[in-house]
Amino acid sequence: MSIKINYIKKNNANAPKDIALFVNENFGISHLKKFLNKNEIIFLEKILKKKNISSKIISFDLNANKSLIIIKVLKNETYENLGAEFYNFIKENNFKEISIFADSVENNKLNFINNFLHGFKLKSYEFGLYKSNKTDRTILLNVLSNKNLKGTQLKYLAIEDGTNFARDLVSEPPNVLYPKEYANRLLKLKKLGVKVTLYNEQKLKKLGMNSLLGVGRGSSKESYLVTLEWYGHKKNKSSPLSFVGKGVCFDTGGISLKPAKFMEEMKYDMAGSAVVAGLIKSLAIRKAKVNAVGVVGLVENMPGGNAQRPGDIVKAYNGKTIEVLNTDAEGRLVLADALSFTEKKFKPKFIVDLATLTGAIIVALGEEYAGLFSNNDELSKKLSEAGEKVNEKVWRLPLHKNYDKLMDSTIADIQNINYSGGAGSITAAQFLQRFIEKTPWAHLDIAGMAFSKKAANLNPGGATGFGVRLLNQLIEDYYE
Repeated sequence: MSIKINYIKKNNANAPKDIALFVNENFGISHLKKFLNKNEIIFLEKILKKKNISSKIISFDLNANKSLIIIKVLKNETYENLGAEFYNFIKENNFKEISIFADSVENNKLNFINNFLHGFKLKSYEFGLYKSNKTDRTILLNVLSNKNLKGTQLKYLAIEDGTNFARDLVSEPPNVLYPKEYANRLLKLKKLGVKVTLYNEQKLKKLGMNSLLGVGRGSSKESYLVTLEWYGHKKNKSSPLSFVGKGVCFDTGGISLKPAKFMEEMKYDMAGSAVVAGLIKSLAIRKAKVNAVGVVGLVENMPGGNAQRPGDIVKAYNGKTIEVLNTDAEGRLVLADALSFTEKKFKPKFIVDLATLTGAIIVALGEEYAGLFSNNDELSKKLSEAGEKVNEKVWRLPLHKNYDKLMDSTIADIQNINYSGGAGSITAAQFLQRFIEKTPWAHLDIAGMAFSKKAANLNPGGATGFGVRLLNQLIEDYYE
């Protein structure tokens, strides 16, 4: 499915093809006289009187060649979600070309139509790269308005591009998107002005990133750490905003092997890193006036003759020793080195990490909220507020020294799982906190949000790109 949008700076009652108009929740149509002729208004009034309409979106034929779509806008409507509903409607009803009269919205026209189209386009995402029989259907939207809507679209286009870039990465099969191929795709961001630096295994060994490297030991694929630097505020490059992502391109669990059922979904275990990459791409596209750094650890967790064993002890980048009790708690081992490295090298204003870290967070929050853990109340508040604005919600859970004790090892500085049972997401966050010294930090456990088998809100099902819009909103509201 491809979407083509034409922005036309005029309102024409004789617009081609099928037309779409907006009304309020009471189906008031007096304002539509400038968009419909007298006979069409009379016809519409009769239709609305006869029908008991409960749907937000309805359509009927005006004549043999022209259909009218009426879209009801509620007072507290989420504009993006209404756009997503509109996409579902025209897809199900097989519309091919529609002229949308943006000026038929009674209030807040510019903000409304931009967000409406944003939701429409995000919902229309499909990943059909490997289907041999592709149905190449195009939906054409003619957006008519007396305002210059096209000139206000850059921010939305950038966020859509970044979100869909993240979705594409997550959707790729693991035999295609292994760490080196992933790193090569990130190198292409250089064209947008992003500074991309690759650290291969040789460089990582010199740096002492044994926690990250241990995860990839069982794989024939080389592990990488990649940094993505965007400097949109060139006058002051100190203290950038930093974002760290878990990039386990496939997770078998290693020697602590996962069950076979649903293991194919473990290609999604690099979703945190994909969000970081999508965010940096969107900032670069819209030339955001901010300095931001993305750091992603790219590994593959496989069993093998050289694989890390339960009981091994590794020395992390920050010098702490880790007893690996379960090789399927590997994401935190990757993040441990990535977090310490980010704090030491970039001295950022804050660090936000994203990871599909624990199944326990899905038990706690399902597919409605990402888990938020933080050492900083202000950063937590900002993330929560930004998430509410774009409906990518986060829920803060506790960090406490009593949980921290559960991660103490008897023979090393820390162990990678809590064997006492319970609080799986919290103790995972407590583990990560050991690798932050003083920087304001937030950890987002997105295991329940990164992909979905059901289509909901702005997501078509599958990879969601959750986090790109949230972090863009955070930056726009507080740091640009």
